[in-house]
Amino acid sequence: MSTIPSTFNQRQINKTILGGVQENTKVLFPVSCIVIKRTINQYRGRVFKNLLAVGFEKIISVEQFSPNFNTEQLSQEFPEVKFLSAHDKVSDGELVNLGMEEVTTPYVLVLHDDLCIQDFKFSPQLVKKLIEFDIFCVCPRLMTSERQGFPVRFTPKIDDFVFGVESSLAIVDRAWTLYPYDMAGFYNTDKFKFLGGFDYTIVSPYWQKVDLFLRSWLWGEKILLSSAFSLTYFEDIPSADQTSDISYLKFYLKNLLPVFRNDHGEIPASAFFSFKSRSQCGVAEALSLFNNAKGWVKLNRYRFKTDAADLVQNWDKEGD
Repeated sequence: MSTIPSTFNQRQINKTILGGVQENTKVLFPVSCIVIKRTINQYRGRVFKNLLAVGFEKIISVEQFSPNFNTEQLSQEFPEVKFLSAHDKVSDGELVNLGMEEVTTPYVLVLHDDLCIQDFKFSPQLVKKLIEFDIFCVCPRLMTSERQGFPVRFTPKIDDFVFGVESSLAIVDRAWTLYPYDMAGFYNTDKFKFLGGFDYTIVSPYWQKVDLFLRSWLWGEKILLSSAFSLTYFEDIPSADQTSDISYLKFYLKNLLPVFRNDHGEIPASAFFSFKSRSQCGVAEALSLFNNAKGWVKLNRYRFKTDAADLVQNWDKEGD
């Protein structure tokens, strides 16, 4: 079983790096952009023209390697853009980790490329507002291709020891949200790396995402919405598979079992029996998962500032 990573980008991924050999001549703010490939090839040129036009200091394109992509041609057409292609099978979260390794600016915009094909605006005035939030991640309002809004505000719930998330259309500036939809957001680079980034041992993209962002709340960081920050999808809105599988168990162990006592987080040894009864794992597998998570929490115990039960209990009191 893989060991939970204790440092940022602990997993080394085989990759190809192209481009990034020329500086952007129109830098307007200290922000990089990590753009995750999701669209078909015919739109990629438009994506990079739009991103270069707004003034990012560095643009990093991340993708799963495919011989059918036109990446080499694009690296010659857009020498300011650095292209990272992962040869190992990885999640979008791991692609973001790869991109973050290349980021030297204090802030970075992360988004999929279907959010910057048309009507893409990211001004110095908006950047100034987002920097003033002074938090881990600021999330945008997201619009459909028909310019209709959809839920991007997420509230954690725990009912009878079962974790869930409620969504809302209501957008209030600086409102709390558990995580950014589709990972789209304005991130503080140092905070992202301090938090360890996305955990590659959690295979499900959805639970990998929830793991990072709930961890950030438990470790004292914040994720807020900005009513001035808006992005629009070019085509369909992506959905997420929320199946409760082994990835959910790993998320559960790292984020829901720890309790905060005095000045640190810990997983009580007695919690094993509750976990085993709910996990549907054999004794040996359950014990291995439990001890792995218990060791990880012990290593990071002083990073915890609260536990999930208190966070959820006080969310409605402080999230508006």
